[in-house]
Amino acid sequence: MAFQHGVRVSEQPTSLIAPVLGTAGLQVVFGTAPVNLAEDPYNVTNTPVIAYSWSEAVKKLGYSADYAKYTLCQSMYASFQLIGVAPVVFVNVLDPKKHKKKIDPATVQVEDMEALVPVTGLLLDTVKISVPAGDGGGDPTALANGADYLLSFDDDGQVLITLTTAGAGAAATTITVEGTAIDPDAVDENDVIGVSATGGEKGFEVLRQVYPKLGMTPGLILAPGWSHIPDVGIVMAAKTEEINGYFRCEGFIDIDSTATGCTAYDKVKVAKESAGCTNKHIMALWPCIAVGSSWFWYSAIMGALTTYIDANNDDVPNLSPSNKLIGVTGTVLADGETEVVLDQLQGNAVNSFGVTTAINVNGWRTWGNRSACYPANTDPKDMWFCCRRFFSWWANSFILTYFQKVDDPANVRLIETIVDTENIRGGAYVSAGKCARAEITFNMDENPVTNLIDGKLTFHQYLTPYPPAEDIHNILEFDPYALESALGAAAT
Repeated sequence: MAFQHGVRVSEQPTSLIAPVLGTAGLQVVFGTAPVNLAEDPYNVTNTPVIAYSWSEAVKKLGYSADYAKYTLCQSMYASFQLIGVAPVVFVNVLDPKKHKKKIDPATVQVEDMEALVPVTGLLLDTVKISVPAGDGGGDPTALANGADYLLSFDDDGQVLITLTTAGAGAAATTITVEGTAIDPDAVDENDVIGVSATGGEKGFEVLRQVYPKLGMTPGLILAPGWSHIPDVGIVMAAKTEEINGYFRCEGFIDIDSTATGCTAYDKVKVAKESAGCTNKHIMALWPCIAVGSSWFWYSAIMGALTTYIDANNDDVPNLSPSNKLIGVTGTVLADGETEVVLDQLQGNAVNSFGVTTAINVNGWRTWGNRSACYPANTDPKDMWFCCRRFFSWWANSFILTYFQKVDDPANVRLIETIVDTENIRGGAYVSAGKCARAEITFNMDENPVTNLIDGKLTFHQYLTPYPPAEDIHNILEFDPYALESALGAAAT
């Protein structure tokens, strides 16, 4: 190092990039998390947990790169690390009191007063440690947490035991460890759906709690690793409507690309129809996405990307998430190994079934604009996913804005207030290019006296979000007269 004399300053890159904030596409993600690694393992089950950053999500839910077992971690990584968007609401359905298994006593070596238990999923409060007989004494010696040892997790989620110098096991070369671990394999689709013999809100039923608890309406719901199961996908699609009785949202469902599911693009139509995936509030996705050595269910990536697009568009969900670069390395089947490479023609075929895929055109990008209701439903407000989202978002906004006016006198002032406010708001969005029309009226022919005396007011609003420019066609024609004109000019 060179000799220094004076005052110096150096900088290093920021370790975390602040995520973009957006709530129009607020993700509500259902699945499993390694809650044994969480700050409070027993109070993050079947309750909405909101996180605004990677560190907050890891603190509240734990994190594991074993995405097949811990499906919430797919959306956690996609949102906070790959895309960079927040907040995200997670609903963990893995119950450490129910989905657990006993770990057989294991003898581990102690080096420098530390021992590593080669088991993941251990719940720290269940760990029991003793010094075996014949190692520094006669009968086995039970050790006390805090006094004789300290527990922590390493980066792989394994328990690290540190013996204290003044503890009873300070001289031990081996120790015996036993305890209870969470068991993600014990979670099934009924836990995600919310079917329970004991009652209480679980799984998808917890969606109802998001607005009362967090004050935000769900924008997108997804369950990567689960939604490809038809029973789960059908129930999830049904939950997009009448949330809390009035709100609505959209969601993403993966078409099964496991070995027993759809493994070729020309089978996507049959797979989609077999799964009953035809809801107008759903975008169906196929296949899965590879990011380096890891793979994700497509819904985890698309959920994060769609929220990011909204957040960078004034939090207005009028843009299509199609044809956007996603910074991934490929598409694969659900085994994570079998590569899927579609060209644009094959991608278009998948789109024609009402399913979104991904293609590589100077980088991997999303490909598809249609809701799952297409081609059976061709109403533009329903078949275009971005238009469907705009309608749902506007409806939720209307409810939240004018809830305060409920039970006010149904007089001219109230009607004018709603009409004027909505038209000013709509005009702003039209001027900003978010939609072609957003106009509200109060028509007497839609408000008969019988309704007025019953306290019912009906407004009529016209919304016209722009559909995506899905097909841009340029007609090229040879002009022989231009050739004649050019050659004629040269001859003179």
